[in-house]
Amino acid sequence: MELTIIIDYLLISIAASVAVNFLLRNFAKEKKILIDLPDRSRKFHKRPTPLVGGLSIFIALMISGKLYIDLNSLNGYMPNFSYQLIIASIPLLLIFLIDDIMGLRPWVRLLIQILISIYMIFATGIYLENLGDLFGLGIINLGIFSIPVTIFCVVGLMNAFNMIDGINGLCAGCAMVALLFIGFHSGFIYDSMIILIIGSMIGFLIFNMRFFGLRRGVFLGDSGSNLIGFWVAWIAIYCSQNVLYDVKPITMIWFVAIPLLDCVGLIFTRTKKRIPVSSPGRDHIHHKLMKKFSAEGSLVIILVIATFTSLIAIYLSNTYPSWVSTILFIIYASMYYLLNSYYSKILGKYKKHV
Repeated sequence: MELTIIIDYLLISIAASVAVNFLLRNFAKEKKILIDLPDRSRKFHKRPTPLVGGLSIFIALMISGKLYIDLNSLNGYMPNFSYQLIIASIPLLLIFLIDDIMGLRPWVRLLIQILISIYMIFATGIYLENLGDLFGLGIINLGIFSIPVTIFCVVGLMNAFNMIDGINGLCAGCAMVALLFIGFHSGFIYDSMIILIIGSMIGFLIFNMRFFGLRRGVFLGDSGSNLIGFWVAWIAIYCSQNVLYDVKPITMIWFVAIPLLDCVGLIFTRTKKRIPVSSPGRDHIHHKLMKKFSAEGSLVIILVIATFTSLIAIYLSNTYPSWVSTILFIIYASMYYLLNSYYSKILGKYKKHV
């Protein structure tokens, strides 16, 4: 697929997403469904905001995907991986839309994530067969642990993207950074699927970042953040286990470092404080940054860090063996947590003196 064709389909998916977001936003406001209300304790947005971003992204992907198939005279053909990813997304989206409306218990959410991950494994035959040469001792083949580890990684990444969805643009922005680097590094960018997903997310971001005015905002909702995490996880697994793309698994971890490290850090700190991991809180990286910067400034800082992290990943992948990348990622993660802890202490002292 040539660059001009990539741009054409990117624009088509953006246009479809803008139209769908506009229509669903107005429908939700008119019918008073899927509306997120500010509560002044955790939700600090000033206006009731529709939670239709995930649904809009999915519908826009369907519309632009149909146009792609028709314009290229593919007679309905779609690669099995892309087809099954769409099929699995339907129940995932619908169930988490119910979660957005009435709330589901954490164990129900977890069960749904596991079941849909199992469906993808058996429908596509794709799973984490190996982790690459992580420690310089040879390829780590997972064997009988392949399926459990795959489920663990997919569910973990879905929750990581869901948990980082705390300010406008952050979840979709981190996902776009990850998908762009996965796509260009692997060559999967030349597959229409990833282009259409990115375009659909850009259309959502136009409303999420309120480019059409403060009163025209849209949120992802749990349905959208889980859907995005699901897509990123499976595209990463597909490209790391497919010989056509041949991307090192450790490189994929670098690409999703920010949501992953934020999630893992919260699990440890909340467990240590005996706080339920699934409970809402203001202890994410973006919340800490927002004590010193604006929401927009915090977003830019995080996305710049995510971009440089991904550039480092590509350099390491092209230059050094996997075990070097593993060691440096451990150092990177350690520095992340040390700086995070230090920054929290500094803010704590600052608040006491104010």
